[in-house]
Amino acid sequence: MTDLPPVPFVDLRRDDGDDDATAVRAAIDRVVARGWYILGPEVEAFESEFAQASGARYAVGVGNGTDAIALLLRAAGIGRDDEVVVPAMTAAFTALAVIAAGARPIFADVDPATLTIDPAAFAAAITPRTRAVVPVHLYGQAAEMSAVREIASRHALAVIEDCCQAHLATTRGLPVGTIGAGGAFSFYPTKNLGALGDGGAVITNDAAVADRVRRLRNGGQARRYNHIEAGVNSRLDEMQAAVLRARLPHLARATTRRRELAGRYRRLLPQSVDAIHERDPGHVYHLFPVRSSRRDALQAALASSGIETLIHYPVSLPDQPAFAPYAPSPCPVATEAARTLLSLPLTPRTADGDVDRVASAVAAFQKGYVPA
Repeated sequence: MTDLPPVPFVDLRRDDGDDDATAVRAAIDRVVARGWYILGPEVEAFESEFAQASGARYAVGVGNGTDAIALLLRAAGIGRDDEVVVPAMTAAFTALAVIAAGARPIFADVDPATLTIDPAAFAAAITPRTRAVVPVHLYGQAAEMSAVREIASRHALAVIEDCCQAHLATTRGLPVGTIGAGGAFSFYPTKNLGALGDGGAVITNDAAVADRVRRLRNGGQARRYNHIEAGVNSRLDEMQAAVLRARLPHLARATTRRRELAGRYRRLLPQSVDAIHERDPGHVYHLFPVRSSRRDALQAALASSGIETLIHYPVSLPDQPAFAPYAPSPCPVATEAARTLLSLPLTPRTADGDVDRVASAVAAFQKGYVPA
């Protein structure tokens, strides 16, 4: 054990002197004073501001990131009995969104270096019933979109980008979410841009896609009480939109800080610990996972030193019981990665000294002892 203060994986608390807390409280007060809580001026303003920040023509606020993926799929005409290829290493909600849209998830293995979808595995997973692919920009790093887009174009497949961990990320200079039919974002509190609860958004450059998502999120209404299709109830509320508006102006600076801390980890961590490869400098480091053949022992050793870590993700999607009905093919790279991954603390509030301490504790573990 250690007498040093703990290094949290993430700490969402804010004190009264914190600039973020002040801005968020002002945003909440503004909504309460107006008395308008659903689909009002805060949502409209945030949609405009988030679209501009994300490099897209349109943004549509929805209830969460899962709904954003499902609604984008539906807006692209994907539904019953269609197959949608998703990577084997991601949060289960990516595949659950495919099911929510009425389609069938088909799993493709991932690239060993980056754990984003392997283009060759994607191509091999395509059948005559495949209608779309959902590349995940995992941990804040874009998938290999040039290859994904080329394969999708060759087979006339829709590309729906899962950007839930990749706010402001780019690939070869292109903003994520603007490369395919649209991008889905989550504003879960721990995301790079987080609300005080659930929230999500779709971005797109296609006016027809934006209009349909806007209709679907609100019960399929073309106008009030006139439902022209079976939509859902998935609306970003005014309170969360106001909070996100307060935080959005600081996102670029926070992203720069995340990249600085990731660079520090890469310099200080021992080479025997395998950090996930950075393919593109547009990586925004939502998470900083490493791989260790002794993952569980390393996590325990870091915990004994007061360092909190998490695992993203301990079970690959093809190995999840929830997806057994879809008879997934084996994805050995993802299965093996799930046994070795460990995410180290990295947020804009993480101090340089905390990174140094984590790296030192990892190095000590690798040498066979843990400092007192």
